[in-house]
Amino acid sequence: MLNSILLLFGSFGAPEVIIILVIILLLFGGKKIPELMKGLGKGVKSFKEGMNEVKDEIEKPLEDAANDVKRVTENKDSVTNSDK
Repeated sequence: MLNSILLLFGSFGAPEVIIILVIILLLFGGKKIPELMKGLGKGVKSFKEGMNEVKDEIEKPLEDAANDVKRVTENKDSVTNSDK
């Protein structure tokens, strides 16, 4: 499937990129482009923050469980050592 997509679009060279940039400049104008890029940057930042929150929500319970297991095994070892 990826090969068919690459065949459809081909490879972008410098002339194609320049043409695309000129079309964007004509459509949005020079004053609007920085605003669009700022909005895009905020969107990417927000997406990354959301991904980090999800990652933390997944990892926190795992870390808590690992700490509980460690605490239980340490308590078990201290009780066993005090019996000796």
